Amino acid sequence: MTKAPYKKKFTNADYYTNGEFNNEVGMKAMLDMFSHYDFEYTEFMQENIWVTDFGLGDFENIGMGGIFYVNDPEQNVFGHEIYLLPNQMIAEHAHVATDFPAKHETGLVRHGSAYNFCIGEPSANLPKLPESQKEFITLSHFDIKEVGDLVFLSEIESKHFLFSGDHGLILTEFGTYHDNNGLRFSNPSVQF
Repeated sequence: MTKAPYKKKFTNADYYTNGEFNNEVGMKAMLDMFSHYDFEYTEFMQENIWVTDFGLGDFENIGMGGIFYVNDPEQNVFGHEIYLLPNQMIAEHAHVATDFPAKHETGLVRHGSAYNFCIGEPSANLPKLPESQKEFITLSHFDIKEVGDLVFLSEIESKHFLFSGDHGLILTEFGTYHDNNGLRFSNPSVQF
């Protein structure tokens, strides 16, 4: 018997109180998706998981949850999970070299699906991306990634972003050290 796909249960009306992002509701939405997918929520996750609306006030459409399992500059290793609710976008960004090499990353789709936007020839049938980000999206090439698929970075230091499918996304990411100083968002208003 196949389980019904996960569906969005919250909107911006739920995520904001007096114009401020309500972190508790953002977490509640992520935990609801975890429960739907029978995704184990460990004690480590309880202590380290986070959600962000990138300071943009539109968590329903642009935001994410995540957890850093390891981020070690000495060993140059990074382990992360990305959580996106249905039709939620991570702000377009690139990782550039600083005192450390530019981050390289690969992800594994565990639940849901994603449009992996990266450099390349424009794709047909673009999904409806968040209106609030239209002027900051420079990419129009994507690959659709389903459970079990790997998500690759096209080229070191290239812009990229994920946009989840209709059923959300749980993705495990493997990469080299993530230096926050090397993170460059296309939208200058992003806070991370």
